[in-house]
Amino acid sequence: MKRRVFSALVFVLLVLPAAVCAQDQRPPRLTNVTEDRYRLQPGDVIEVQFRYTPEFNQTVTVQPDGYISLGVSGDLKVAGFTIEETRQAVLRQANKRLQDPVASIVLKEFQKPYFVVAGEVAQPGKIEMREKVTALQAIMLAGGMKESAKSSQVVVFRKINSDTAEVKVLNLKEIRRTSDLENDLTLQAGDMVYVPRDKLSKVERFMRLVSVAALITPKL
Repeated sequence: MKRRVFSALVFVLLVLPAAVCAQDQRPPRLTNVTEDRYRLQPGDVIEVQFRYTPEFNQTVTVQPDGYISLGVSGDLKVAGFTIEETRQAVLRQANKRLQDPVASIVLKEFQKPYFVVAGEVAQPGKIEMREKVTALQAIMLAGGMKESAKSSQVVVFRKINSDTAEVKVLNLKEIRRTSDLENDLTLQAGDMVYVPRDKLSKVERFMRLVSVAALITPKL
């Protein structure tokens, strides 16, 4: 019996660590991390260069309706396209007039990404988005919430297209520890964070106005 226990102990001490080491030497599992490429917006300026027909080279501005006008192919809608998607679209159009065109697109000027914070914050306005930011961080960048804010119903408006927008209501009042951060939301460029006024603050404001009115009203 003792010999069996001793043999089992030897197995655990010698074989098991080797198996663990073998597992540690396996290549780590990779996760696909993709970042969205910049997409053209109205007001962006791009330079279109044709390698073999430089006479058609142009520097154009994306118009408010999302189109650019090219001498070689006419109007072309590019708003919402990446640079590579724009290059492919230009080639498809130019192919109607040129034989085997080769083109490159250079982004000369672009609209810097931003978000907007409005409502009951200390410094409402447009803020440049230099890195990933959540709704709560955006509010902090805007000076934080006022005492009159209703933090349990913060609204994020996200534009889907020219006609529709997605609306998300966040309860930031419940965020007190790290595990509560799932109630927060990572913003995208163009989002608007709106912090509404609390109903109680409206009542208090009304009461203050009534008190002031009572003081300045002459007694008969």
